[in-house]
Amino acid sequence: MTDPDTTAAPDPRDEAAARGLVDALETLRARLGALRLPLETPGVGAARADLHQAVDQLDDYLLPRLRAERAPLLVVVGGSTGAGKSTLVNSLLGEPVSAPGVLRPTTRAPVLVHHPLDARWFTTDRVLPGLARVTSSGRLPDTPPTGAPGASDRSPAPTHASDVGRTGVRGTPDMSGAEGAAALRLVASEALPQGLALLDAPDIDSVETANRELSAQLLGAADLWLFVTTAARYADAVPWDLLGQAARRRAQVAIVLDRVDPGAEVVADDLRRMTVEHGLGDARVFVLGEAAEQGPGALVDGLLPEAAVAEVATWLSGLGGDPEARARVIAATRDGVVDDLVRRAVALAETADGQEVADARLRDAVRRYHAEALEQVEVATSDGALLRGEVLARWQDFVGTGEFFRSVEAGVGRVRDAVVRFFRGRPKEAPQVEQAIAHGLESVILDAAEQAAERTFAAWRSDGAGAALLDGLDLARVPAALRTEVAEQIRGWQEDVLALVREQGESRRGTARAVSFGVNALGVSLMVIVFASTAGLTGAEIGIAGGTAIVAQKLLEAVFGDEAVRRLAAQAKERLNGRVDAVLRGQAARYTAQLDALGTQETGADGVRDAAHRVAAAARAERAARSVPTEGVTRPWSGGLLRGAGTFRAPEAPAGPGEPPTADEAAPARRGGWWSRRRSRREEGDR
Repeated sequence: MTDPDTTAAPDPRDEAAARGLVDALETLRARLGALRLPLETPGVGAARADLHQAVDQLDDYLLPRLRAERAPLLVVVGGSTGAGKSTLVNSLLGEPVSAPGVLRPTTRAPVLVHHPLDARWFTTDRVLPGLARVTSSGRLPDTPPTGAPGASDRSPAPTHASDVGRTGVRGTPDMSGAEGAAALRLVASEALPQGLALLDAPDIDSVETANRELSAQLLGAADLWLFVTTAARYADAVPWDLLGQAARRRAQVAIVLDRVDPGAEVVADDLRRMTVEHGLGDARVFVLGEAAEQGPGALVDGLLPEAAVAEVATWLSGLGGDPEARARVIAATRDGVVDDLVRRAVALAETADGQEVADARLRDAVRRYHAEALEQVEVATSDGALLRGEVLARWQDFVGTGEFFRSVEAGVGRVRDAVVRFFRGRPKEAPQVEQAIAHGLESVILDAAEQAAERTFAAWRSDGAGAALLDGLDLARVPAALRTEVAEQIRGWQEDVLALVREQGESRRGTARAVSFGVNALGVSLMVIVFASTAGLTGAEIGIAGGTAIVAQKLLEAVFGDEAVRRLAAQAKERLNGRVDAVLRGQAARYTAQLDALGTQETGADGVRDAAHRVAAAARAERAARSVPTEGVTRPWSGGLLRGAGTFRAPEAPAGPGEPPTADEAAPARRGGWWSRRRSRREEGDR
């Protein structure tokens, strides 16, 4: 957004440096938006909160503020439940614009009060773009009569709002009233000087989670925190957690200590001590005492006495009416937020690195145990274990030990004749051997898959990142459908073996006739060799019981030759391993799919880290350019908050929104604070 409210031609160096910083921040915003931290790694909970806060600060404060540097100073009034935030805001303005109440949380929707000529800054999505806008007429209707109980959150009154218009922002649904948690109620008030806005935030310790989160979001969007606490609760942990965050990002903070009994000034001294301990030694502390003669909580028209808030009002009017002082506060907070954002982004990149490490660790467990399962199947299908029991019995039924075996022993020529006679007379036994082999293979593969699932489950369960992913998933056992899948793969492999035999027979015309009669028998023989030998080792060398593999070896060698048999056995073994590997990869995918869905292999950590370094470099360049002493350039401010006096120099308000002042209007003139002007108008009215 272009800032139309300019009083001097901007320095080109400033503009270029500011554009560079905005560009770098926009890149970082995109990369943070794509960053995911789904795995339960150490410290990830805090990192997720940091990521959310970093994105909120970019969207709600940093980018809008850089795009419109001359926008009004946004003072967010925050504090604990019942601290008196709304009463303070109302008392500073001299009229009830924010409704206090006895029910907690009192401030259900944030109220932003601005000068009428500053409305354009807040009715758009320049700041807090995620909140709908609800415009209000200003003073709350039906306010209690003077001195009536329930006139403030010192003496609560019913919550009320008068809505005269609503503006949804960025697709946010329009709210039906100011009490909607996602609405920002805008109130125009001439009691404020132009260039200053007050935002009454929900309680930071609200019983409603949404209110607490919204309050933290609003404080993150502030140029200045005006933190309200009480003498009874100033040491509570929750406020200091937030104030500690403010100190880490060097946010500009002032603290209002409310309800201090006469003679209890030591409480203020202790509060000042705590600000130093928490890194907020420059924070201005205002003390609002209880009027002894009026009794605790005594109010005038539901407002605090003028004397009680005069110091705060004068100080704020000095900030709001003095462009240079206002710019110093904005620059100090903005610079602190940029530095804090860089720190957060680098830390988030490190957390994302940890996510990638955890992803690799979990994947390695899956790979390792399923690789062991594949090796287990390879051993079981190579050491002859399958050529026992039912497979051995069916094979012996198939080949017998009589004339056929003696023919094998007599020589190759007689073997071929025996093979032809054998295949013609006994082909029906081969399917029984195939079935027995299939049953044995199925048991071996299922057992290996089951063990892989159990071991992987145990490894993931003992890992914090993996344990969270197992919730609600039955991955400790293989699915019932696996048996059917394994059976299909075994049938496919047996068909592969028969295809190999056919192809080999077609390439040797002398054996084509024998093959045509005994494809199944030769295929079964090849399966037996696969289970008994690898890399050219014969059945005799492995020593399989009953000479089972010797018969198969001799049979195939008689038909195809010994070199072809070794090649066929290697090919058949390779195809079996490929099909078993496909089964086990499918089982491993049940685990890795959980990681794939989260995209934790490539978290974007390097992109976030690089973008953070770009922001740091751009920020240095922008600050160096800003420090050039040219007209209209605000110098960096390294001190604490402005210790405002009762007067300040400020130009008259321009004729209309966005119109630069004339030369006469721009000339400095001595003015009183807005509190003084309002009090003078009241006195004139009384006369």
